[in-house]
Amino acid sequence: MFTTFTAAEFTALLLLSTAASFTPGPNTTLSTALAANRGLRGALHFVLAVPLGWGLLFTLCAGGLGALVVALPLLRSAIQWLGIAYLLWLAVKLARASSLGEADASRLNVTFWQGVALQFLNIKAWMLGLTVTAGWLAGREDVLARFAITLPLMLAFGFFSNLLYAAIGSLLRDWLSGPVVAGVATAQRLRWFNRGMAAVLVATAAWMGSL
Repeated sequence: MFTTFTAAEFTALLLLSTAASFTPGPNTTLSTALAANRGLRGALHFVLAVPLGWGLLFTLCAGGLGALVVALPLLRSAIQWLGIAYLLWLAVKLARASSLGEADASRLNVTFWQGVALQFLNIKAWMLGLTVTAGWLAGREDVLARFAITLPLMLAFGFFSNLLYAAIGSLLRDWLSGPVVAGVATAQRLRWFNRGMAAVLVATAAWMGSL
């Protein structure tokens, strides 16, 4: 492995991947919210969509498209504001979701392909792809070998970080279904949880707008 990457390079890549993948963001927020509302199984399609979408984006960045996004301010702005609009739309859907399980699926249903597309509307994901491309791939004679190591590594980080957040959301399901009043689960905690997750998405959209 280190015949391609030095130990220092690989350690830095691991640290960047950990920080980028496991800190809260739109992907991890949605993974948590989907699992809390629909169970771990109901969130797995999104958990799988994230690494696929980011892998495609990273491949495009490594192929030079990322540099084009940076070079064309109008294209960058279009991606940025479409991403903001999509996050705000998801926040509204999430804030309106108020019951566990499939009964409320129409209000909180992010499809697999929407999850893939979300990566291309996330300016943070573009910046990460460009950072990794510039720091670990660009201008190297062994660029293909480096790409062959970096891509599956980043996919693994994307998958396991979202799976972890989804597992946390799934574990909260029973508690979120309460409090129980007269033997009936009111899901009052779930409503406040969803509103909190919606607020995180709005805050993320605001942060994206400031970039």
